[in-house]
Amino acid sequence: MRALVSIFAALLIIISVYQLSFTWFVNSHESAMDAKAKAQVSRLYPQSAAQKYPGNKEEQALYQDTVEQALNARKKKLLDSTKDTKITPWGTSYQKAKESELLLGLDLQGGISVTMDVALDGLIKGLANNAKDPQLVQALNLAIQKKQTQSGNLIDLFAQSYKELNPTGKLAPLFSNTNRNKISYDASDGTVIAYLHEQAIAAMKQTYQILDHRINQFGVAQPSINLDEAHGIISVELAGASDPERVRKYLQSTANLQFWEVYNIDELGNSLINADRALQNYLNGGKAEADTTAGADSARKDTGMLAANKNPLIQSRHITFVPGQPDQKTGQRHYAANLAYAPIGDTALINGYLSNPVVRNNFPQDLRFLWGKQEADENGKLSNILELYAIKTVPGSEKARIEGSIIENASQDFDPMTSDVVVEMSMNKQAAKNWADMTTKNVGKPIAIVLDNIVYSAPYVNEPITGGNSRITMGHGRNSNQSITEAQDLANILKSGKLDAPARIVQEQVVGPTLGRAAVNGGMMAFGISFLVIFLLMLVYYNTAGWVANCALILNLLFTIGVLSALHATLTAPGIAGLVLTVGMAVDTNVIIFERIKEELTRGKSYPLAVKDGYRRSLAPVLDAHVTTMLTALILFYFGLGPVLGFATTQILGILLSLFCGILVSRLITDFYTNKNRHFNYFTPLSRRIFKHASFKFIEYRKVAYIISIFVLILGVGSFFHGFKEGVEFQGGRSYIVNFHKPIQPEQVRAALQKALTNTNPEIKTYGGNEQLEIVTDFMVKETGPIADSTVLATTYSGLKSFLPDGLPYSEFKTTKYLQGNVKVEPSISEELKSGAIKATIFALVVIFLYIFIRFRDWRYSLGTIISLLHDVFVTLAVFSFLGKGNLVPFTLQIDQHFIAAVLTVIGFSMNDTVIVFDRIREDSKLMKGASNGEIINRAVNETLSRTIMTSLTVFLTLLILFLVGGEVTRGFAFAMLIGVITGTYSSIFVAAPFLVDFAKGRPLGEPREAVKPAVKTKKVTA
Repeated sequence: MRALVSIFAALLIIISVYQLSFTWFVNSHESAMDAKAKAQVSRLYPQSAAQKYPGNKEEQALYQDTVEQALNARKKKLLDSTKDTKITPWGTSYQKAKESELLLGLDLQGGISVTMDVALDGLIKGLANNAKDPQLVQALNLAIQKKQTQSGNLIDLFAQSYKELNPTGKLAPLFSNTNRNKISYDASDGTVIAYLHEQAIAAMKQTYQILDHRINQFGVAQPSINLDEAHGIISVELAGASDPERVRKYLQSTANLQFWEVYNIDELGNSLINADRALQNYLNGGKAEADTTAGADSARKDTGMLAANKNPLIQSRHITFVPGQPDQKTGQRHYAANLAYAPIGDTALINGYLSNPVVRNNFPQDLRFLWGKQEADENGKLSNILELYAIKTVPGSEKARIEGSIIENASQDFDPMTSDVVVEMSMNKQAAKNWADMTTKNVGKPIAIVLDNIVYSAPYVNEPITGGNSRITMGHGRNSNQSITEAQDLANILKSGKLDAPARIVQEQVVGPTLGRAAVNGGMMAFGISFLVIFLLMLVYYNTAGWVANCALILNLLFTIGVLSALHATLTAPGIAGLVLTVGMAVDTNVIIFERIKEELTRGKSYPLAVKDGYRRSLAPVLDAHVTTMLTALILFYFGLGPVLGFATTQILGILLSLFCGILVSRLITDFYTNKNRHFNYFTPLSRRIFKHASFKFIEYRKVAYIISIFVLILGVGSFFHGFKEGVEFQGGRSYIVNFHKPIQPEQVRAALQKALTNTNPEIKTYGGNEQLEIVTDFMVKETGPIADSTVLATTYSGLKSFLPDGLPYSEFKTTKYLQGNVKVEPSISEELKSGAIKATIFALVVIFLYIFIRFRDWRYSLGTIISLLHDVFVTLAVFSFLGKGNLVPFTLQIDQHFIAAVLTVIGFSMNDTVIVFDRIREDSKLMKGASNGEIINRAVNETLSRTIMTSLTVFLTLLILFLVGGEVTRGFAFAMLIGVITGTYSSIFVAAPFLVDFAKGRPLGEPREAVKPAVKTKKVTA
């Protein structure tokens, strides 16, 4: 056994050191390239900003930005040129070593993280016989509304909504088509729902595979993508990415490429005149035939369209129609492909006009209005004008003549005549034939090339195109870097293929590199200080035996980080918090064992026998404590999303390796040392005096503890009525971290933003100093899409302008120098997160109850445990409610995923202490035959008191350090854990154990109910 442990430990050491060596070599190489880049840039820019522009701070800032951009570009060029350079003694290239290094999450190095909801409404419509069926549309709309406020997948919500609207109706007639989907007309609702789920899973996998292919082409070093089929979401992390808008476009495109014929203004002349008259009559007070659109109301209220005005559509200041131009050679009028153009800010109003039935009914039934893409000039500056197109649909269908996954290849190129940036596309054989027919019929006319309902270009057909090739014009000029990047992205998207079930971003987090560096520095400082404190504490309290615990601690941390690297797991800020917590919990195993060895030595046993019995008798409580903590960690891993998964992963690895190092490796070191007629000393003068002959009367004070617990229960229940300050994850909305680069007063910012963000009460809090603020708002929380995102950010900027440097443009405000991070969570995913958090907590309590019942075979232990855990949870909830919502502490106490992680960890840790006490109660009950339950419990609690206090102290110290220096990301988590450690220690001594006295009257504690047999009454027989 010892040989096997030695071999396994040696292998783990070799693997961990080898795996972590890649990180060391990569960092060394990048540091060398950084120094080389600085030397090269310093020759180009020899003067400092102050020397170059003395006294001019604005010019200094611009100059410094230029130098930094040059430095970053030079470093990237050096790294790209050395990607094949061997940087390890065994010949690994920089690129290969980079792929094997320890991965850092975006919250540690900056980047973009998104959670995408796979939209199944289009899939349901596509599987239906008639996508416009009123009952189908009504039920689907109701299901979409429900998904905004409750958890559940869209298919089940659709089936539920359909039954609500049609109690006697069946789903089968909507989907029955034996030639396509094998659903018969008389199939049961269950069969249809199962079929829809089957198709949904297939569509989700297809979406995942296509997005996986896309992000591998995106250009970041270590992209990450994960599919959660149970929740129907895809999580994407792009560490190092810095352009959120590009990421949104890249990931949310369905790649649904369509080719449409178009109407020109001459063909719609009469329709426009009639529609203009109808709109004028409507704005003068006339009624629409079926005025149900949201845009109609905004159109009616528009101050620029008073009843006295004539021609509100044709002569509108919001839209300009494009007249025909005479051809100088032929004299015939030439009509543009687009119908009109309008400023971006007016497109919502124009959509309201055009969708109004009084306007819409004057146009052909096969007409559909679409807007063009936002163009950029040669300098990359985006235009504020969008073009409006009128496309011709296929009669009786919503599909184009050519659409779908028709592209076999696509690439970015330049037009040789105009130097425009273009995307060249080649079609498959069937699409090439249809394209030839379509271009033959439309010679001399434009054809609109549409991607995801946006017209990318509308070229005129000069002659039939028979080769199956087509082109999209993206921008003007070879030097337009933005157009080139956009064209490359579009080519990758088209090559990846069309998404049958497109994914929509419902949660987004952007972290600037400055915040990432702060998180790394804070986390590593907390980790280092915690390690040093626990290392010294073990030596101060356990004398030379402390070296055994410290060796186990060092190996535990080495193995944990090494295995994380080997598994290519991502280390996040919560993951570092997990490492800090691992420092505290890693020595718990040794504390439990050492305290038992000390007991055996105090009873007069020899060192070898005391060590042997100490390890043997500690095995049960150690396993129980680790199993309960592992259960909560697994539950957190299953229900958690995003960064919390990093914490759960680190915790699970730490627990498993703690068992190996704390029991097997520690015993190996101890046996190796004592076999040479030496032994470790487990006592110091301090540890001999503390808790020596402890005989506290805990049971006698249980009624006082009951009163305190009742008070805690009242506060805990009251917290639900008082309410909590919910994080943006649970309430939905947007959060921005803004660095003002000067001290700022939060209340002044709040007052200014209340005026800008109308009908909202934005939450403002300091973030790591008085120069940075986190702004949380639910302004336009129900609005989605890039326009809503831009509107909220622009409105926030307008409210902050007076606090920012004079003349700071919006484009510069959006850079990571000022906007250092932001989060967006839609209400639909926030409800999913809240539901998952509640399920995780309840599930954890149930699992713990069952485990304790199976382990101790007595429901009283389980009930005592649950009451103890509820006590701890209620204390934490009460603190976060009454202190957090009342802003009574100088830091944020909010309910978010980190809080839920803390609660579940508190449950596991509290169980750690409680199980140790319960194990000793059961052991003592077998030794103290005839003693009362109160005496047994008192003795057990006193015997384990040193163990309980020491395990709590080690974890408390690490959490306190994490709270003080770990940074803003983990501060709320650390505070919740601190509260949990204190209450967990209290509840295991004063709640869980004394509870057994009142629920075990007349019954031994060491035996289950079936083992207690009633006394047999006998009759006295007399002669």
